[in-house]
Amino acid sequence: MKAFSWMRVCAVCRKETLHVLRDPWSLGLGLGIPILMLLLFGYALTLDVDQVPLTVWDQSRTQLSRDLIDAFRGSRYFKLNEPVDDYSAMEQAIDTRRALLALVIPRDFARRVNSSADAPVQMIYDGSDSMTATIAMGYATMIIDDFSRNIVLRQVERQGKPLPATPLRLLPRIWFNEELQSRNFIVPGLIAISMMIITALLTSLTIAREWERGSMEQLIATPVKSHELILGKIIPYFAIGMFDMLIIVLMGDLLFHVPMRGSYLLLFAISALFLVGVLGLGILISILTRNQLLAGQLAIIATFLPAFLLSGFIYPIENMPRAIQIVTYAIPARYFIELLWGIYLKGVGLEALGDQALFLIIFAALMLLLANLKLKKRLM
Repeated sequence: MKAFSWMRVCAVCRKETLHVLRDPWSLGLGLGIPILMLLLFGYALTLDVDQVPLTVWDQSRTQLSRDLIDAFRGSRYFKLNEPVDDYSAMEQAIDTRRALLALVIPRDFARRVNSSADAPVQMIYDGSDSMTATIAMGYATMIIDDFSRNIVLRQVERQGKPLPATPLRLLPRIWFNEELQSRNFIVPGLIAISMMIITALLTSLTIAREWERGSMEQLIATPVKSHELILGKIIPYFAIGMFDMLIIVLMGDLLFHVPMRGSYLLLFAISALFLVGVLGLGILISILTRNQLLAGQLAIIATFLPAFLLSGFIYPIENMPRAIQIVTYAIPARYFIELLWGIYLKGVGLEALGDQALFLIIFAALMLLLANLKLKKRLM
């Protein structure tokens, strides 16, 4: 039995590198799409809810009602549109998306407030965008409560009574993402999404391409072993993936100003580990399918959908059904994204994220082992 040979690995690596260099589409796919994804997602994808369009029907038309409207106008979370004077105009504004919320101030608003009676106001939400409506509802409730509290304090002061003591006082302190900017956790998460999609997609075509072109029979006739073939195929795409990683990190720092509180060395080491596992997954898909079209489609299904939907990148895992939460434990992007957020935003190391790193080691070893076993069966 022949021993492992780096010469044979280098020969396969050189062959695959030449193929990549001679195929501008593959090279452009590997280098261009991560940059494009970062630009599109970094600028277009935001979970910050502010400047929510609001229209107002002020039936009271008093100083008190104008003060309430000014409270909404002074908030960065709302953007006041042209006022309306009936429900039909309000309904039209919501139907045409010129307003997501509508505030209705009743005619007797000022009189009821001045007589210390309940003074209800109506807030209509466009529930078709449930996430924005829920968050905007919380903002609106906060403004109304603050406005109501100020009215009560003014009435007590006007009566010459001492101001009541506040039993509780909230002193918020935000850790790790002080400005609450969604891009600060979107950009690190995109590293996992882009690396998983691109590298798995590229490597999923390698072995399948050899079978389609008939060159696999020639490789079988050579002394190269299955693990040498896999390693030689992986190395060029590993270099592309790490170069993509460097570009994304630089863009995140220089273009989006994402804070980096942890170690760059740990960041690239963890990324390299994740990259090996994803490349192994792509090779495994290529071995199983033997067809480039099918391999590309399966790579997208096996990488993009789980990484985007089940990793916690966009949708919190805690809000998913219990059965889906169990499935997410098998998604490698979940652990990699947790590592990225911990390194980027919290500045923690393996003492806090060791379990996630251990899973990536298991994932990488398992993918390479399965790929090697399946390729052996194909070569026999």
